[in-house]
Amino acid sequence: MSNYILHRADSRGHANHGWLNAWHSFSFSGYYNPERMHFGVLRVLNDDTIDPGMGFGMHPHDNMEIITIPLKGSLQHKDSMGNGTIISAGEIQVMSAGLGILHSEMNPDHENPVNLLQIWVFPDKQDVQPRYQQIKLEQADRKNKLKEILSPVPQDNAVWIHQQAWFYLGNFDASKKILYPPKKNDHGVYVFIISGSFEVNGHVLKTRDGLGIWNTEEIVIQSLQPESEILLMDVPLTINK
Repeated sequence: MSNYILHRADSRGHANHGWLNAWHSFSFSGYYNPERMHFGVLRVLNDDTIDPGMGFGMHPHDNMEIITIPLKGSLQHKDSMGNGTIISAGEIQVMSAGLGILHSEMNPDHENPVNLLQIWVFPDKQDVQPRYQQIKLEQADRKNKLKEILSPVPQDNAVWIHQQAWFYLGNFDASKKILYPPKKNDHGVYVFIISGSFEVNGHVLKTRDGLGIWNTEEIVIQSLQPESEILLMDVPLTINK
């Protein structure tokens, strides 16, 4: 029998800093919940809205794979490796912090907020050389199907990280149904509803709900309304440091 953990959108940690409105699926910063420390190697899933012209100044990270997916608006990235880029909705960015890196994230738009998902994954290798990658995601590639956007393998149409993890995005019409088999027996799958509504293994999920599932050979996903978007993260359940 499969196991699951359900995180409703309104049960997430919440912090409104004025310029930053942040929702935390797992313990982060001032939000601490011992029952929500991580899901396997998935350590952070933050849903952040940053006011126009505001953001995070230069700050350090190490030994973490950091993935940023803007949902609306753009984010300006600068780091100690010399990268200076704008990442916009429809793109994905990954940063392997490894030995250590400094970076800043600012909303370059002085009129409109930016909404983004920032995800942290524990790496399977310590103290790697820091790296940066950013690609554009084509909307048509994920229409009524799950499109791989992240994996452990370098490729042209997805970012890669130092971990045996796979991420997928899908945008579905109403009543579309797909089956997803987890990559490995010792993996779990965490689904996060970006918009709309889905039924996942019998659980009805709405916008910003999350569901972690493990000990299953197959996950049944059915969209319940038009323009429903889902993020699926297939990750190891054991953290190897």
